Amino acid sequence: MAAAQGKTNWFAIWISAAVVVILVVLGGLVVFLNNQATAPGAAPETSGIVDGETGAISFGEGDTTIDTYVDFMCPICGDFEDAYGAALQDAAANDTITLNIHPISILDQASQGTEYSSRAASSMYCVAAEAPDAALDYFNLLFENQPEENTTGLTDEQLAGFAEQAGAGAAADCIADGTYMKFAQDQVANTPPDPETGRVGTPTVAIDGERISNADIGTRFAEILG
Repeated sequence: MAAAQGKTNWFAIWISAAVVVILVVLGGLVVFLNNQATAPGAAPETSGIVDGETGAISFGEGDTTIDTYVDFMCPICGDFEDAYGAALQDAAANDTITLNIHPISILDQASQGTEYSSRAASSMYCVAAEAPDAALDYFNLLFENQPEENTTGLTDEQLAGFAEQAGAGAAADCIADGTYMKFAQDQVANTPPDPETGRVGTPTVAIDGERISNADIGTRFAEILG
């Protein structure tokens, strides 16, 4: 008598094949999400005042270059702008200096989960991209209406309202979409760290590429700005 031939277990084969397909898809999804997380944020491409590599928003064409790195939630940055903002902007308008403003995001944890630092910095890039002539007015409005640390910060609607007030109503959709949040977050890596601690903080000032100690800012500005 011939031995009975075993039947092919197609159900088990299908299950195995399905598992393989799922694992491949999940592996591809993990790779995709990892690439998305590490990919650099899109830089503003339509603005002539934004450097897509350094994140600088530039004003003036003076021989001396002053770079300021600010977080719109940072209270000391507000004090810095009160003390020096007008003089720096006047010097840039007169082409005494080139003023490079770098909106960065280091205080998202201080806005109760709303990521205000990133949203505000993104909104600054939105205005610089959509209405460059309104960028400084908008920048000043953000500090004039600066929220306190550990609050939720301004809403996107409020940011868009200030953009409209500055003459940059065209930036509203960009602000609502948070278009440049990732780009703003990436700029932390471009910020000169404190040479003593190795940490990045705001405000940070560099003159002609040299990071200046906060204790020396007043003296150096007096020499340059008169």
